[in-house]
Amino acid sequence: MEEQKEWYLEYEIHRNRPGLMGDITSLFGMLGINILTINGVDDTRRGMLLRTENSTQIDQLHSFVKSMDNINVTKLREPKLSDRLAVRHGRYLERDADDKKTFRFVRDEIGLLVDFMAELYKKEGHKLIGIRGLPRVGKTESVVAASVCANKRWVFISSTLLKQTVRSQLAEDEFTDDHVFIIDGIVSTRRSTERHWELLRRVMRMPVTKVVEHPDIFVQNTEYQLDDFDYIIELRNHDKEEITYDMLEDGFSSFNEFN
Repeated sequence: MEEQKEWYLEYEIHRNRPGLMGDITSLFGMLGINILTINGVDDTRRGMLLRTENSTQIDQLHSFVKSMDNINVTKLREPKLSDRLAVRHGRYLERDADDKKTFRFVRDEIGLLVDFMAELYKKEGHKLIGIRGLPRVGKTESVVAASVCANKRWVFISSTLLKQTVRSQLAEDEFTDDHVFIIDGIVSTRRSTERHWELLRRVMRMPVTKVVEHPDIFVQNTEYQLDDFDYIIELRNHDKEEITYDMLEDGFSSFNEFN
């Protein structure tokens, strides 16, 4: 017997007639396919996480659903992270059309954002994540909440969450991959010391998760580049909000507003 395998099925509904969902679930039962999760992923599409015993079942399913007049299969594949999140939250992640590593969220979607970051944190090895957003939009809180969800500890290398933090050393037990290292790109580049930068560079070399708030300011003042980031997250209060750093021109005191 083949090992059990998970699949993601997404289909578009042309005409949502009474009994359509019953017909689809009956088909799964006939083929011996288990439905793990089901949810709408927008107004006209549904997504499902499925589990099969063998590949023949999924081939049979594909043949059957292609012949159904009221639906059109848009995805049938091994589930990606974006598929799992779409089923959990009822919508897909919004990606930048030109830069596929940039993901956009608004404040009302913080639950989805936290879930997304938590899944990234759970992956082993080096990850460099940048997060953009205006003051008090919820950047740091989301980063910390995702750490809790991923069962990771968090370490502020630099921050203004409670008071301005610029670390110059860590305890040896903090240099482990069960930590998420959080860096404020403004504080680290404008109010740091050489010892802080020695620590920061050591952390950047480690095969662990690093999250940099204000990555654009960070790369302007360091040897790092935006190409070094694996993911860029943008968090806004609403869709039309523009993320700018104009307030920084007003003086150094503006830094205390960032968190």
